[in-house]
Amino acid sequence: MDTRIEKDFLGERVIPANAYYGVQTQRGKENFDITGIPMSAEPEFVRAFGYVKKAAAQANRDLKVLEPEVADAIIHACDLLIAGQYREQFVTDFIQGGAGTSTNMNANEVIANLALEHLGHSKGQYHIVSPNDHVNYGQSTNDVYPTAFRLALILRLTAYSEALQQLQAAFFKKAREFDRVLKMGRTHLQDAVPMSLGQEFHGWGTTIGEEVQRIAEVRQLLHEINLGATAIGTSVTAAPGYPQLATDYLSTFTGTRFILAGDLVEATSDTGAYVQLSGALKRTSSKLTKICNDLRLLASGPRCGFNEINLPQMQPGSSIMPGKVNPVIPEVVNQTGFLVIGMDLTVTLAASAGQLQLNVMEPVITFALFTSIRTMQNAINSLRVNCIDGITANAEHTRDMVLNSLGIITVLKPHFGYKQCAEIAREGHETGKSLHDIVVLERKLLTQERWDEIFSFENLINPAFEK
Repeated sequence: MDTRIEKDFLGERVIPANAYYGVQTQRGKENFDITGIPMSAEPEFVRAFGYVKKAAAQANRDLKVLEPEVADAIIHACDLLIAGQYREQFVTDFIQGGAGTSTNMNANEVIANLALEHLGHSKGQYHIVSPNDHVNYGQSTNDVYPTAFRLALILRLTAYSEALQQLQAAFFKKAREFDRVLKMGRTHLQDAVPMSLGQEFHGWGTTIGEEVQRIAEVRQLLHEINLGATAIGTSVTAAPGYPQLATDYLSTFTGTRFILAGDLVEATSDTGAYVQLSGALKRTSSKLTKICNDLRLLASGPRCGFNEINLPQMQPGSSIMPGKVNPVIPEVVNQTGFLVIGMDLTVTLAASAGQLQLNVMEPVITFALFTSIRTMQNAINSLRVNCIDGITANAEHTRDMVLNSLGIITVLKPHFGYKQCAEIAREGHETGKSLHDIVVLERKLLTQERWDEIFSFENLINPAFEK
């Protein structure tokens, strides 16, 4: 393999000749083999660095602290990254020491070498285009990394929110399909009062819609950035006017309005927005876990369980029990939810571990949030396509369960009072008789006509008030 030698103030490293990264990236690659997942696994993060470095170069060009030829070459290189090229050159592990310095230098070195090639020079001729002195001019990992992270999260959350909206629409579609399917509502896993299966699915759609709103709210927090704060928020080495100008260019290039933080010292050390986002992801996970548990219960059996709905049969469910089919999609969504809930604890602990002017734990926050969003999005899409869209109802079975249930006695409480209804329910429980038999045939408390009126579908799911 052809190689080249690069050196920094710690010494030399052998770099593959075709690599666009350099010595500092190589050190990061050697030092931080932790997750086995490189930065290249998150395309939006790479694109985000391209946007941030482009905005920085353009601002520094305007402020005449970068030569136009060098700045333009850097901008050209950034455009290549934004277009999705050279992603494989981002090799640093997500979890690393140094608050993300290895990742920032990975971006600086790749951009510098792409710029050098654009200018007709060989990789590593950093006296012409330097990763530190040119690409990183007026910057620090401590403002570039969080800015790129926030931009990448904004880009990532667009697709995530769309997945949630599509899931909500799927629930609402099933709600319309099942709006005339009578079933028993339950509390404490015990028979309660009747409802329609459509009402149940509509409720799930409504609760997912709330999560879309929460994500939209927390997403706004990510628009405040500390670009130009440099090391600790004092803007050391940044040209006068650079912070606002770079922020304006970032807004222009991305089509997303970013706001320069009013207190750059605070913004450089604070990670509260990540905690808020992680909490929103955890909230959604807990809701989806509840929904998936409900789906598993309603589909249980089929002959010895609730058997109210049929989930799509995705795969044989047992290596020993022939014909068994398991609710594998709700199960995998549950497991994804548990992972995200655990990641939220990681984010919380990492955010609380910041010290003085910097939180050096931001890389693990990055890993946790990207992992949560990616896995949740995949799980949400799988739940919709492989489960919700294909659910069918056992309408006759659910209706029979309602009419044979003792829970429907509640509907008669306005007519006979709590005490008498409790006595009737007790008799039914002890004898196995139906309420219809006790109330209409034996005690003749209601005529069949009145019974049919009270226990009509419309009155059961939207009971009229009676006193």
